[in-house]
Amino acid sequence: MSVIVEIQKQLVAPKGQWNGHMNFAYRSAEDIVDAVKPLLHAQGLHLILSDEMVNLGDRYYVKATATVWDGDKFVSEATGYAREQQIKKGMDEAQITGAASSYARKYALNGLFAIDDGKDPDSQDNTQQGQPKDAPRNQDFQDDDKPWFNEEDFENMRDAMEAKIKAGDRTGSEIVKNLRTSFKVNKKFAADIEGLE
Repeated sequence: MSVIVEIQKQLVAPKGQWNGHMNFAYRSAEDIVDAVKPLLHAQGLHLILSDEMVNLGDRYYVKATATVWDGDKFVSEATGYAREQQIKKGMDEAQITGAASSYARKYALNGLFAIDDGKDPDSQDNTQQGQPKDAPRNQDFQDDDKPWFNEEDFENMRDAMEAKIKAGDRTGSEIVKNLRTSFKVNKKFAADIEGLE
């Protein structure tokens, strides 16, 4: 069994953060790093996190790479992407980039250490196992390959969604429909997005 698979089996990354606005717990990149450091140390491994800006289409993304090394030898790596918002209320440009970096790093770490936020999304009711509360049960949402749209996604996209609605480019319902091509969206977030109108 590979050392990464063994670490994946042992790793327990708690949801150490609390969103008081939406009343749910979630895990950050820092929570994952704190949980995995002792397991890596026990195996004589090192974790390196790095970011780079990449241009995809007409937008810039932060590409985060999480790499595990055994001394000078590469063991495994994974990447994650997050798009910077053009404007985020209450944040300067450096904070916007930092938030995108943290988000991208979290998903790089999720991939590297097999943490499945699709089955345990940030928006889940953490007192129960399974789907997030209020998750729709109809056929439109059975694509298990799609990640759940969560609070972090909502916060990262809120300003852009509001701008499209205010400009008359899209209705809230149209935005939800478009999101469902890439995400599973539960009833609560669908209502929140439609409520931006």
